[in-house]
Amino acid sequence: MENRLLKNKGYLYLTEFFSGVSVMAVELGASRLLAPYFSSSQIVWTIIIGTIMIAMALGNIWGGRAADKDPDPGKLYMRLIIAAVWIGLIPLVGKYIIIGVSGLLVLAVNTNYLIIAAFVSCMVIFVFPLFLLGTVTPSLVKYTMSSMEDSGSTVGKLEAFNTVGSIIGTFLPTFVTIPAVGTSITFLIFSAVLLILGLVYFIITKTKRTACIVSAVVFAVSVTFGHSDSFAFWETDLLYEGESIYNYLQVSENSRSVALSTNVLFGVQSVAMKDGGLTGMYYDYALAAPYMSGADEPEILVLGMGSGTFSTLCSKYIPSSSIKGVEIDEKITDLAHAYFGLPDTVEVATYDGRAYLAADKGKYDVIMVDAYQDITIPFQMSSVEFFTLVKEHLKDNGVMVVNLNMVSDGEGSINAHLCDTIASVFDYVKLADVRGSTNRELFAFVNEPREFSGVGVSGDIRLETCMVTVAESLYDYQSGGLLLTDDKAPVELLGIQVIDELISGELSYYKRVFEERGLGGLIADLTGTG
Repeated sequence: MENRLLKNKGYLYLTEFFSGVSVMAVELGASRLLAPYFSSSQIVWTIIIGTIMIAMALGNIWGGRAADKDPDPGKLYMRLIIAAVWIGLIPLVGKYIIIGVSGLLVLAVNTNYLIIAAFVSCMVIFVFPLFLLGTVTPSLVKYTMSSMEDSGSTVGKLEAFNTVGSIIGTFLPTFVTIPAVGTSITFLIFSAVLLILGLVYFIITKTKRTACIVSAVVFAVSVTFGHSDSFAFWETDLLYEGESIYNYLQVSENSRSVALSTNVLFGVQSVAMKDGGLTGMYYDYALAAPYMSGADEPEILVLGMGSGTFSTLCSKYIPSSSIKGVEIDEKITDLAHAYFGLPDTVEVATYDGRAYLAADKGKYDVIMVDAYQDITIPFQMSSVEFFTLVKEHLKDNGVMVVNLNMVSDGEGSINAHLCDTIASVFDYVKLADVRGSTNRELFAFVNEPREFSGVGVSGDIRLETCMVTVAESLYDYQSGGLLLTDDKAPVELLGIQVIDELISGELSYYKRVFEERGLGGLIADLTGTG
């Protein structure tokens, strides 16, 4: 029966095809598994791709040698089963491994924490199953090649099946399974595909029955307990947790506010106060921009609207304003209406901010750029070319307000690059540090700005107090000549330096507790029992 299965060769080509599908599906799943903890930046993608390619290369080498030494297809299909079980367990234990690795590295790493934690997590979780999948192609070459005369044709067919599988494995998770059923079930789906390939082989050959039963039981356990899409498993007050094509999304609440987060470990993306008032955050400072423009009925465009905190505040405190928002993630816009009270009067376009500007013919009194989050700063919205495009869409009295979400000073910092780039386009640039946060608001003016004191802008005492605070905090920016362009904008490398500093500062306390009181003292401190 085994010889008949191999003689047909169709099953071998099918194995190659689904191996290619699974490799790419696991790679894309890896990005979604890591993103809530380490962001979805190019740096994290580089770690994922590099780690997986290392695993595949080693698997290719070892698989070829193993097939030459012992050309037993049963060993290949057992490797597929092991890989399938491992991948199936990722939804069950992967997030705990990430938290565990991150916790251990707190005690050992002083710099580049984010990079090292992402790399180690990726190595622990994904190298082994991808190494096993890397053995598939060289092994199948051994089993499918009948003679040297057809070697080129055989290898070509195998590569074709693998490539077509990889193409499908690229598009299917991104556009179908992850948005529809989430990352966890996506891992389980492709784990099941590999498991079925292995089980069918052993069922037909009537071998390895015990191994097949054990693998099926382990997979069933993972399906039963690992199908949850919860990444922040320690949270108990979540209103919503889910995924979109672009993001992991989490809506949480406390007694005062509702918040949207797209990253478990780094702050919030949007917030709405339950009393409908000011947030005490950078969104309040940005409200100065419409007043600075001097427009009685300001036309406002928000690039990176999120759940609409700024837009909602503008609608409330400046009711004469007309507001458009641009948000690339339609799911976030849905959440804005469902949980954050985004007014229906705010027109929202589901689009990339820069692409929207390139197609839009309108001119605005205020354009807010709020598309920067942790180190996931879109380079195409940080360059000279982008800010030139923004300026072209502003009226003569226009103001661009940019939220710089990381206070980073010093020569060569990410903020220095962004501010210098903006100053190369706008002649008048002012900054205001947001009190009690790591945010900084930048105001750039098409022409010389009007005098702004914040006094008398509103009948609302809280808003006027905030505007006076903004006015008192403003200072002129002097450019240092650093530029970001479409051709060269290393925003993520610059940003990760700031994140590294922030993390080091946050973790220094726990390192000190560990040094003084040991592991027991650290655990007691974390659990509140010490």
